[in-house]
Amino acid sequence: MLRFAPYCTAPATRLRLKQSWWKMDDLIRTFTERGDLAHLALFLWASLASALAILALRELAAAARRFDDFVRELSRFNNRLRRRASGGK
Repeated sequence: MLRFAPYCTAPATRLRLKQSWWKMDDLIRTFTERGDLAHLALFLWASLASALAILALRELAAAARRFDDFVRELSRFNNRLRRRASGGK
């Protein structure tokens, strides 16, 4: 099995990266040996769905902030026009 590990100069960091790869390999091996591949697939699907929901909510919040800024600027523009129309500055 080929493994890709990012290049780093510190030996301790390389060791930590190797250990984390080993832990993931052990976890996947445990799931496949026990026949729990369906549970692993379900977990991955749920994780991806949750991540996409978080991203969608973040984008929705940003759109709401932009719309709020737009409405605020429109209100300022209307107030400025009303002051000019009434003759006051």
